Amino acid sequence: MQFELKGKEFIQLNQLLKNLSLVGSGGEAKIRISVGEASVNGEEELQIRKKVRAGDTVEFDGQKISVKA
Repeated sequence: MQFELKGKEFIQLNQLLKNLSLVGSGGEAKIRISVGEASVNGEEELQIRKKVRAGDTVEFDGQKISVKA
C-alpha cells in the first residue's frame, strides 16, 4: 500500500492511519499506537503524532505502507 504526501512535508502517524481507514477513529488510532501496534521503519513506534515523511515505511495491522513525496 502507498500513501502520497501530495506536497506536504509529513503526516502524523495517527492521521495516516485514519486517512487510510485502517482505524475507525482518532481515538482508536491513539490507543493502538500507544500499545505498540504500529512500527515506522521497522521500529516499534509509540508516539501518536510521529511525523512520517517521504521514504518512511509504516507497518500496522498486517499492512505495509510506503510513504511517497
